[in-house]
This record gives sequence, structure tokens and C-alpha cells, in this order.
Amino acid sequence: MKIEKNKSLKNNNTFGIDVSARKYVEIYDEDELKQLLSLSELKDEAKLVLGGGSNILFTHDYNGIVIKNSIPGIKIIFEDEKLCLVKAGAGVIWNDLVLFAVEKNLGGIENLISIPGTVGAAPVQNIGAYGEELQNTFHSLKGIYIETGKESVFEKEECKFGYRESIFKEELKEKFIITSVILELYKNSQPVFNYGTIKNELEKLPSVNYSIKDVSDIIAKIRNDKLPDPTAIGNAGSFFKNPEIDKDQFLELKKEHPEIPCFTSPHNKVKIPAGWLVEKCGWKGKRIKNVGVHEKQALVLVNYGYATGEDILSLAQEIKISVIKKFGIELTEEVNIY
Repeated sequence: MKIEKNKSLKNNNTFGIDVSARKYVEIYDEDELKQLLSLSELKDEAKLVLGGGSNILFTHDYNGIVIKNSIPGIKIIFEDEKLCLVKAGAGVIWNDLVLFAVEKNLGGIENLISIPGTVGAAPVQNIGAYGEELQNTFHSLKGIYIETGKESVFEKEECKFGYRESIFKEELKEKFIITSVILELYKNSQPVFNYGTIKNELEKLPSVNYSIKDVSDIIAKIRNDKLPDPTAIGNAGSFFKNPEIDKDQFLELKKEHPEIPCFTSPHNKVKIPAGWLVEKCGWKGKRIKNVGVHEKQALVLVNYGYATGEDILSLAQEIKISVIKKFGIELTEEVNIY
């Protein structure tokens, strides 16, 4: 275990922001992590856990220690005739876990293919796409409290999952490090393909008995077609969450904007696609010096090169103000800002 000083984080965040960490260490197993957390000289240091760096915006250097979680491993720990419990290390690339499941015809996470990041970050965000969320297949996770070094297991109910939310993003933010995750995946499951774009593509196939691989291949293609590759152009995927508004507010908006799309949500709420709001405010494809909004997906803010985190944050604030003025809706960042 090597602790580096003044480590550049440019290659550790998909925005490609050139900031540095005062200290940096990469860990590969739980024992290494426990040893790190027990070091007396690090007790009072601020600590930030990084996975793939795909959901973070750095606006300044990090004055503490960055812990890069690279704990590996994927294995089936239980199976019967209906389901499998699959355990993955927090440092596993999320997409590698999806491909593992699809290859073994285990259903449940195929709609979450091509989402960047690591397994350890997935419960923090309760990642979701195309009608599915992590919580739908989540079984449990294991991790370590930063302050005490104590191990703990969290069952599904204890995680307080919400829309792109969890206890690890709120009460336990910067207090708990996830080391492994267990998912409950199903044999011979029926894929979910309610989204119109997926349905349209599936209907082009010769068979109507769609497999989870058919669905995952189509979703991967859709995502790759409309989302920029972070290795080619800096971005963190969707920058804003889809806002939820009261049904009465939605009905008022619909009078002025009859074409406004929506999804139903619990508790008499209506979810509005944030990308539609941003696009209707004229931001899609717009560039301001080194930052901009992607030409194919208005939810994606991009770094065209040499932008600072402050540049991107400033663009995000301008977008939020314009959406409030036009629709009276406040957007919330999905990306974590430091």
C-alpha cells in the first residue's frame, strides 16, 4: 500500500478536470483498507472514496486523502432453480458485472448496461436506466465505517433507497466505505422493455422471444449512440436528476406546454425529463468556450478541453436559472460536486 502525495486526479474523473489530491492511495482488499484507516497520522485527514470518478465534479484540489477503491472479484455465492446471488467487489467496473450476468443469462440488471462507474458507487446513487433501478435486484452490501474501522452489512431496507438516493449519499456520506455488493439475479427472467426506443428496436428482430442479451445489446447501442465517450470528451453522463413536481403544477404547465413529456411517480407526483427542460431552454448543443451541452443529449455537460470545474459548475447554474425562469422548476444535480 503506497500513499502518494500531490497526486493528479485528472485521470481519476471522467470530466478530466486537472486537480490534485494532497494524498492518494489505491486499495485492493478489505484488510488493506482496515490497515489504512487504522493509521494514526490519517485519523484527522478528510477522506474521499473514488470509484470510476464518473459521477463527480472537482472544483478545486482535494485537501485530504483520496482512497481509490479497486477491490476486485465477481462470483456466484448461492443459486437454486430460480435465482443466483452474485457478489462483486466494490472496485469492479459496473459494466463488467452486467456483462457477467448477461453472459450467464441472469436477469435483472441488463437495462443498466453501459452505465459508467464501479460496483461500489452503484448503491450510493441507486443507479437506474430504462425503467430499472439497482434497488430492484439489490440484496445486501458490506462495508467499513471510516471513523472506527468497524465492518457492517446493510440489507436493502437499511439503505434507504430513493430516486438516485441512498443512506450512503446522505447520512453516511464520507463516513462509510462499501467493499462488496450482493445482487439477486434471476434465471429465465423476462426482460423489461417498456421504453419506446427499446421496443422499436426489438421489433426489428426476427424473433419475438426477446432475450436479456437482445435487450442489453440494444440499450448499449442506444446509449453509445447518444452519449459521448468520456475518453474522447470529458463528461459525467447525466448532470441533473429528472425533477418531480406536484400533479397540479404539472397540469398548469401542460396548459402552456401541451407537448411536455412526463412519467408517473409515487405520492401524486409527476416526473419531468430534465433533458427536455434543458433542451427547451435552448441549451442543447450550445458551447461556451471550453464547456458546453452535448449536441445529442441535453442532460450531458461536457468539457471540450482545459475547462475547470468552476467553468462547468457556472454553466450548470446558468442552465438551472433558465429552467426556473421558463418552467418554474428547480433542477438538482445528480453529479457530486467537490
